[in-house]
Amino acid sequence: MRLKLLYSTLLCISGLAACRPDIHVSAGQKRYFDLAKFIHTDSARLSKAQTAVLKTVVQNNSAPQTKRIKITNWGQELNLFAASDINKPAWRDSYKIVKGGDSVVYTALQQDLTTRRMVVYGTPGKVKKISVDNFTKNMLYQTTEHLVYYPDSLYEIDKLQKVRFIGSNRYLIIGKIK
Repeated sequence: MRLKLLYSTLLCISGLAACRPDIHVSAGQKRYFDLAKFIHTDSARLSKAQTAVLKTVVQNNSAPQTKRIKITNWGQELNLFAASDINKPAWRDSYKIVKGGDSVVYTALQQDLTTRRMVVYGTPGKVKKISVDNFTKNMLYQTTEHLVYYPDSLYEIDKLQKVRFIGSNRYLIIGKIK
């Protein structure tokens, strides 16, 4: 009798698990601008062209340091942009989309999302500028990032991190693509 009850219970539990709907999002059904794909494609193009950069770094308002360098791994250099992609299945309806003129603005509807705002300027098939605002806050630190990317021209990373008990650290990186 107990064995029948055990089998019946297991059958019911497995049956309930099978009743959930399947949620599939194919790669072709991106709701938002595919920032990760765009950065990946542009990184590959820049790496192949062996593009040089006039890179300026400022940390905590110190004197700017500028060097002309050749970036060999553009994917790593532009990683903060790719990491700001908002095309996650769980975030499918988490951003408000406003199209106007030559821009599309994506604004987070929930305060717990890291990428709060992304603006893509240009026409379909031709991106002129991407601007991203990220914000993260927890009990230990708070991070604010403002990212700007002009394909073939410039990228800018402005990051402020406030760490509890340690203080704040700000850095600005400007890369002029040559």
